[in-house]
Amino acid sequence: MDKLFERHDSYLENVPMGYVREVAMRIDWNSRLIAIKGPKGVGKSTIMLQHIRNNFTPDNRHVLYCSADSSYFTNHTLEETADQFVKRGGTDLYIDEIHKYRNWSREIKEIYDLHKGLKIVISGSSLLKLNDGDADLSRRIVPYQVPGLSYREYLLFERDIRLESTSLQELLKAPNAFCSKVKSVCKPLESFNDYLKHGYYPFYIESRNTYPIQVENVIDYIINVELTQLRGLEVGNTRKIKALLKIISHLQPFDVDIAKISKSIAIQRGTTIKYLKDLEESKLLVRLFQNLDAITDLQKPDKILLDNPNLMYVLSDVEPQIGTIRECFFCNQLISSGHVLEYGGMAKGDFKIDDRIMVEVGGKDKDFSQVRDEADAYVAADDIDSATGRKIPLWAFGFLY
Repeated sequence: MDKLFERHDSYLENVPMGYVREVAMRIDWNSRLIAIKGPKGVGKSTIMLQHIRNNFTPDNRHVLYCSADSSYFTNHTLEETADQFVKRGGTDLYIDEIHKYRNWSREIKEIYDLHKGLKIVISGSSLLKLNDGDADLSRRIVPYQVPGLSYREYLLFERDIRLESTSLQELLKAPNAFCSKVKSVCKPLESFNDYLKHGYYPFYIESRNTYPIQVENVIDYIINVELTQLRGLEVGNTRKIKALLKIISHLQPFDVDIAKISKSIAIQRGTTIKYLKDLEESKLLVRLFQNLDAITDLQKPDKILLDNPNLMYVLSDVEPQIGTIRECFFCNQLISSGHVLEYGGMAKGDFKIDDRIMVEVGGKDKDFSQVRDEADAYVAADDIDSATGRKIPLWAFGFLY
């Protein structure tokens, strides 16, 4: 236990405190059991450590942060650790990388049921299951999904530009007023293309030169470790999954030919569809359907996009299609802010949001021809800095969280 506290102190001493992300402020830290989920590299550990730094004194031994992949847990169980911690007066237990601990859900359930006065915060992969077999935690746990940086957050990290987020409803109601507010403190297009290339994962701050390598390491970790351990991906197929992502990075958004994709990576159609679902859960891609109410397990998606534009620039061997980059950004920012997206259809528009709003995404010359028959329709246009009626700058959708 003393070793864990030594590491706890070291982690707290080194955590950066310059900026606390807004997602951390939305967490109800008073809940008895919290799960912070997200892909590797989005800052889950930092969020936990910053909260401890802001709410506990450095020498407080009522709180403990530890990582489940620590060598300490080769000889000790989570239950044993929690029991000793509580006997020492512990009240708040933070366990990082929980998905790396075998049978974690069963032991967390035991800890939760036995120690009524203990608050538990766990963090882990986006693939983390909350109802694992007999240890059903779904009724006990409060989950939070942590995305990468929004464009608004990138401006804060990169240029110390502090602007509040806006809701989609507020943006659509008064887009020009919102754009004028942003333009009063910065030129929103100035850093937009940089964000698309290297601004999504917070670790870009460490080194922009090595950022593509770090992103590729995240991809490899998700495929080689998380998908094999948590979704039963055969080790022999890991290279094929990487090849699948590269193919998607070259696709036109509307070009979804599952048979062709399956043949190119030598995997059966049904298996390819399953892998696409797993990759979506792991936050490496997004599947879009025209009718969410009628989806079946073996149904092919109507549109596939990588999760965020940074992945496209890392995975693609050629310059990514700008149209795909724009759609990828729009889709990522809307989903990350909690909205439900559907494929609008070739004749109706690119995206249907929350089953009612239609949006067409394109360049500055994009018009309303595809959505002219829709009652609640907008155009998200790149390379413009002001809104004109229902034609809104694409970058503005990067302020939703």
